[in-house]
Amino acid sequence: MATLAALGAYKGSDSESDEENLNCAKQADALAHMTSTKKPASIKPSMEIVTAPTVITKYDVHNGRSVDLTKGEIVFNPTVEEMYMPEQGPSNPLKSTQAAAERNTLAGYAEKEHISDFAFETQRRNFHSYGTAIDPSKPFVTSYHGIDQKAVEQGGSVWMNVKRKKRKRVKNDDAGDIEGWKGPWAKYKDEKSMEDTNPAGEVREELDDILGKIRKRQQRSNRSKANDDDDDVVMEKTQLHINDPNDYLGRNYLHPPMDQGVNWKETHTVERCYLPKKLIHTFKGHQKGVTNIQLFPGTGHLLLSASMDNKLKLWETYGKRRLLRTYDGHSKGVRQTDMTLKGENFISASYDRFIKYWDTETGKCISKFTNRKIPYVVKFNPDPDKQHIFLAGCNDKKVSAWDIRSGNIVQEYDRHLNPINSITFIDDNKRFVTTSDDKSIRVWEWDIPVDFKYIADPGMHSMPAAVKSPDNRFVCLQSLDNTIQTYDCTGGKFRPKRKKIFKGHLVAGYACVPTFSPDMSYLCSGDGQGKVHIWDWKTTRLYSKFKAHDEVVICTTWLPKEPSKLVTCSWDGTIKLWD
Repeated sequence: MATLAALGAYKGSDSESDEENLNCAKQADALAHMTSTKKPASIKPSMEIVTAPTVITKYDVHNGRSVDLTKGEIVFNPTVEEMYMPEQGPSNPLKSTQAAAERNTLAGYAEKEHISDFAFETQRRNFHSYGTAIDPSKPFVTSYHGIDQKAVEQGGSVWMNVKRKKRKRVKNDDAGDIEGWKGPWAKYKDEKSMEDTNPAGEVREELDDILGKIRKRQQRSNRSKANDDDDDVVMEKTQLHINDPNDYLGRNYLHPPMDQGVNWKETHTVERCYLPKKLIHTFKGHQKGVTNIQLFPGTGHLLLSASMDNKLKLWETYGKRRLLRTYDGHSKGVRQTDMTLKGENFISASYDRFIKYWDTETGKCISKFTNRKIPYVVKFNPDPDKQHIFLAGCNDKKVSAWDIRSGNIVQEYDRHLNPINSITFIDDNKRFVTTSDDKSIRVWEWDIPVDFKYIADPGMHSMPAAVKSPDNRFVCLQSLDNTIQTYDCTGGKFRPKRKKIFKGHLVAGYACVPTFSPDMSYLCSGDGQGKVHIWDWKTTRLYSKFKAHDEVVICTTWLPKEPSKLVTCSWDGTIKLWD
């Protein structure tokens, strides 16, 4: 260091002589040597000293780490030796060689191959055109799969023009030979027709016998179908069960009784309704389950019932509550009925595919309609000007509008995907709502065969029955998820009321028809266990539940002029009046 300092001083000085600088350098080296001899010499170690103890790890014992093939990941970086080590551990002696083999699919082991779309499409077209294609597993080897390998070996491809062998026709160009002349319509030489393979002799006779039997069988089946259609047509008849159909003033039983202390005026409404508590009468007369009941419009002094015993019956709901008349005109069970606005006539829909129009007083069948489909629901247009038109929802997924005067279908509403279940008129009868087994709700304009509103949701269930509130503001639909859904139809709209859902009954699988009380304080419905449930309309709280029938309570209806009288019908064949 002193020498460097002296050299620096020597370079930086310009006035001193070279001799003086040399002497100074020598003195500095001597001084540095004296100072270095006074310090103790440092000892350089000859080897490194390791103070950590020797530890034997698992890798020193096993000479490698095993890779678990059953897991989907590796948490360390294995070496090449570890990757290709043989499998360790005991093998399952119960597995066969095929079961123990490696597999990545259910059928075995599939190795991934990358083939471009162009190459694959080329070979596919080659195979369909020439019957041969290149093996995709050997792209660098000329290996062919197929029948005609020479076509591709000679350069045949769908992208190349290859000379194909043309099929030769049978030639006869002699125009003078009128019968034997072929022309451009001659057959190919290798073509086979039915004439060449047409059998003759005994084989031909056997085939003719078989064909004759098949034709006879078809004719018999057609005749049997025609006879079945004729059997469905039943002569209509009626039976009057009382001796005094008219009162002392000559009024028939369609006129409400004036001696029951009930206000029959149309403007009269019930101010307050109460819960029914006891059974006051049971109507018996049907031999099978009752499917539908309907009260006489406006007054409710008569009750029309339909049953699976193919008959309809008219009952009194006041006085002696007698059976008045039976209407018999169907060959199968009657599903539903609907009365006109005044109750003078009604229609009945049956499983025999007929809809019949009856006179309520005389029991005469005025006309009948059928489109060879099973009608599930029928409904008159409530407008007084359209009492000659009714709607019928059938199992052909259509709602048909029938004109009673002409007996023809005047309009069809065909948008549903499954049979129709219910029809409800809303918005002053300008629109109507239909439900179907396709789990959807459609709203239609009258006489326009295209629905203007479609309601469907993955969580919705089928809604086979519906009822409209007395104030015409709401429609309640019986849903098969054991609830009653409410929809608001005011203002020309149709939207769900999420908070108006009634629960507590079991109706899954049954089209139980609900009903409102006249003052709209209660909503009532039957269920599949023979019980009747009554809810409060405002709070949706279940107020009452009682056992009414032995089987399904399929329909309920509240008397319009009574505060607490309820009519129920069931599949046990009975109709009951509660108060």
